[in-house]
Amino acid sequence: MIEHQLDITTKDGATTTFIVHPERDGPHPVILFYMDAPAIREELRDMARRFASAGYYVMLPNLYYRAGVMELGPLSPDPNDPSRQKMMDLMYGLTIAMVMDDTDALVAYAELDPAADARRIGTVGYCMSGQHSINAAARHADRVKAAASIYGTYLVTDKADSPHLAARKAKAELYFACAEIDRWAPLEMVEELGQSLESDPQVRAEVELYPGVEHGFAFPQRPAYDKTAAERHWERLNGLFRRNLG
Repeated sequence: MIEHQLDITTKDGATTTFIVHPERDGPHPVILFYMDAPAIREELRDMARRFASAGYYVMLPNLYYRAGVMELGPLSPDPNDPSRQKMMDLMYGLTIAMVMDDTDALVAYAELDPAADARRIGTVGYCMSGQHSINAAARHADRVKAAASIYGTYLVTDKADSPHLAARKAKAELYFACAEIDRWAPLEMVEELGQSLESDPQVRAEVELYPGVEHGFAFPQRPAYDKTAAERHWERLNGLFRRNLG
């Protein structure tokens, strides 16, 4: 495996991006891996390595670079702890439009790297970035062949860039993994998302409910981690990317 970290110039500065891909048999299809609210950490880098080991060129960008933040470190379980408030402020300081500008820069970089095949892109976003993954599929519809939202938040909103609307502009196969216990994406939102996508025959999407688990179930170092559900999500993602990226 080859991995490195570098700054990729964006419209608003530069995002420090972790890149990992196989050493042989390139160029490799690209996976844009959007971080969750607790920011970049070794846990996410390990997940990027797992994607890469299946034959992909994985890009994990720092989305908090505009605020001058790279890693937050350990977070207190106390919702009133200052570290938690800082995380929430950073999360709410991002917009989908900002992340789409960053996505443009990532795609442009991948186009110039001989190790990457930027004509075949998959996207995946966890937590706050489920919406980014789906919007990236709409923004780069001719390149993004598969997109996944894993316990994504704000899946149905009244904004023009709501994921349930962005899905209609995408050509990719879409996958939404939703936790049964999730205050950020309650069951009524999941049901509304499913009904919306099913109503459009042009949308290729699956909304899967993971019973009995909580938001964050895929992260090994989170209290909500559930090994069975986590491995199911890896199975679903591997199948999604294999079908559409090769």
